[in-house]
Amino acid sequence: MNPDQSRKEFAHRHEFFIGIDSDGTVFDNMGIKHRECFCPWIIGYFGLQPVAQAARECLEFADLFSRTRGANRHKSLVHILTNLLPSHPAVKARGFKAPRFPYYFAWVDDPGSILSGAGLEQAIAEASGPAREELELVLAWNQRVDWAVEQIVRGIPPFPPVRACLEKMQGKADMTVISTAPCETLARDWTEPGLAGYVAMLAGQEMGTKAQYLEYAAKDRYDRGHVLMIGDSPGDWEAAKTNDALFYPILPDDEEASWKRFHDEVLDKFFNGTYAGRYEEELIDEFDARLPERPPWETRL
Repeated sequence: MNPDQSRKEFAHRHEFFIGIDSDGTVFDNMGIKHRECFCPWIIGYFGLQPVAQAARECLEFADLFSRTRGANRHKSLVHILTNLLPSHPAVKARGFKAPRFPYYFAWVDDPGSILSGAGLEQAIAEASGPAREELELVLAWNQRVDWAVEQIVRGIPPFPPVRACLEKMQGKADMTVISTAPCETLARDWTEPGLAGYVAMLAGQEMGTKAQYLEYAAKDRYDRGHVLMIGDSPGDWEAAKTNDALFYPILPDDEEASWKRFHDEVLDKFFNGTYAGRYEEELIDEFDARLPERPPWETRL
């Protein structure tokens, strides 16, 4: 489904709109997904075996403990290979040269690219020679990661307060999942614990960026202050800012407390129009302070 079609099919039924991220926000699956599914296959497919421990540290910083937490997997891979890995002291000490994939990097940087498996397949169909070889390698990695996620990331329940929050939102707000995960993965994650029925749509990476989908779903449909994005990453916050929406952060390592506060305090404030302003700003400041921009091996220098 393309974004324009999804906008047409998304029904505007209530006065408020709430977009909800999935991985790390609703489900405690960020660690297992990135450590056990992404990292081994990044090392294997891109020849990082000589610096495997450094690669793991780079991935964990990029995907779990920094301001790029929650980024699209292709954006994250480029960041790791071009920025983090070359700066790691173990990589420097061993004289290891991080692999470069100029055609793939250009595809990721192109604003017109759909950063998904389907988008890669389309790019491959239009490419030839070395460009096609690079993109085919990345597609093989992408498919292996999806396979690993399907095999390993199973049976993970939502954080305990989530269901009560969804029940409290029902009947008052239009709710949509807005995620960088594939739609198929979202469907499995939300269906297994019986949460899919609470939301109007599961919008994954195939439908564009989070900012794009939030615009498609909410622009010109809701009053100012009536649109809220819930997430655990700066990308969720950026999507909210881009669309002049409010943002509620789920704090990494304090997810259950964050959801409890959302249930007990924040949701009522959002519905009665008192969430925006100093209260929201203080929560965002606390969130921002938890996710550094520079990796620890650089700050120790």
